[in-house]
Amino acid sequence: MVDTMALLPPFSRAARAPRTAPRRAVAPPAGTARPSPGGLGLPADDDVLLDVPDDRLGPALVAAARGEHGPASALLGATRRGTDWEHRDGWVRRLAAFARSRDEWFLRWSATAPHDPDLLTVRAQLAVDRAWPSPARAELLREVSPLITAAARGDDRDPVPWRVALDHARGSGAGHKYFEELWEAAVRRAPHHYGCHVAALRYLGTAYHGSHTACLDFAERAAQDAPAASLVQALPLHAVLAYLTDDCGPELPRRRLDEAADRAIALSARFPEADPGPAALRNQLMLVLVRLGRWRDAFAQARLIGPYATSYPWEQLSDDPLGLFLRTRDEVRAAWLTPPPGPPRSERGRHGHPGEH
Repeated sequence: MVDTMALLPPFSRAARAPRTAPRRAVAPPAGTARPSPGGLGLPADDDVLLDVPDDRLGPALVAAARGEHGPASALLGATRRGTDWEHRDGWVRRLAAFARSRDEWFLRWSATAPHDPDLLTVRAQLAVDRAWPSPARAELLREVSPLITAAARGDDRDPVPWRVALDHARGSGAGHKYFEELWEAAVRRAPHHYGCHVAALRYLGTAYHGSHTACLDFAERAAQDAPAASLVQALPLHAVLAYLTDDCGPELPRRRLDEAADRAIALSARFPEADPGPAALRNQLMLVLVRLGRWRDAFAQARLIGPYATSYPWEQLSDDPLGLFLRTRDEVRAAWLTPPPGPPRSERGRHGHPGEH
């Protein structure tokens, strides 16, 4: 395992880097006709769905909509017993998001099994999610700390409460030393847990705004240390997307951007086509490839995505994430038919910084 202190850069050197001028977007050639929906092996626009749950989470959400907590409890219990931390993390997030709008099932679960480790983890995530949009976020998040502590004590093996704690620390403006302590505790439990690494990357992006080099250094070193099938292989892609949508900081070498994309392409190829499981990875990858002008690679990901659009990353750039996905897919389809002349260029600074909570 890579030394965690080496992964996280020295926090005492935090400084805002000077801004650079944004570059022009790479776009399909003018006059390219818009192909009809559903062409070239892509599903029609009307068949594309947003944030479709996989076949294990779906029944739990359906039951929750009926006010039943049993399937959600069983689902998360199975991930904990099987140490399936990646699925557990994603499903905790989705169940907490569902509880924000429909909480009857969650309240019943709380009354039935108030000390259930799975319930405690969802409760901690839900509390962080509720506090996050508030202008008084830091103050509200400090009140959430006991819930995160209770979740962490529920099962000492589980890294997911520590990922929640890392997000909590970023949102509450915690200092670097405290964050490092949380990070070390998280990676002791799961050295290659993707959610914890994303939380650390976002903290670095906040603490060193403009220092995309530090963020990409962290992401590359983590990916090099992780197994080839680990989601951490996509961490450099996450860092590159933040760089390509931010106008702060010096330029990064094009070689490093392409290497991050290539890592993610190799990871995407390990999953079945048109699978909701890797859909978030592939949506993010398609956007990065578009920003890099790699239209053929972007089209290949569009085919792999199939009908499974995800809110992230499009919601960071538009109030209509599905609409933006479909428009971008149209551009990719058109550019694949008639590639733009000249070498591709990257785009920065048009839409602000992704990676909010």
